[in-house]
Amino acid sequence: MTKAHLFQLGTDLEAGTTHAEGRDHRGHLTVVTDRDIFDESRDDHFIRRDGKVFAGTHLIIEVVGGTGLDEEERIQQAFRDCVDECGATLLHIHTHKFSPQGVSGVAVLAESHISVHTWPEIGYGAFDVFMCGDAQPWKAVEILRGAFDAAEVRVQELLRGDGLVAEG
Repeated sequence: MTKAHLFQLGTDLEAGTTHAEGRDHRGHLTVVTDRDIFDESRDDHFIRRDGKVFAGTHLIIEVVGGTGLDEEERIQQAFRDCVDECGATLLHIHTHKFSPQGVSGVAVLAESHISVHTWPEIGYGAFDVFMCGDAQPWKAVEILRGAFDAAEVRVQELLRGDGLVAEG
């Protein structure tokens, strides 16, 4: 592997927190951010809502009684439709078809990701939709319901990073 394939976490990135690295008195690596978490000019895409600051909204979406959950192209199109409807930025899609059935896949987004693993033999798809910034992940629910003609859709919401930073 060449040096061009490697990067150190927190460096060589175009967005996010700028920082300096150092070592504490025990020799452990420390990262010191040089910008205030509440600075409005930050480009970290943290969400500030209802007195909370969190990294992003992570939806656990279960498609129940769905069809087409064994079709890679259909899943890829559903990912694209979710990205468009949610106002996200698609970086890459990768899917894998299993034998005799099932598909796993991920859409890597600038705002995080959408992923899936399907059990078409029982009409079940387990989707994760995790987005930060201005993206609107809840819009993915109806896209997935329609894309797979779901009899039922179950959703759980996690606010990733909630409670780590208090609103200032």
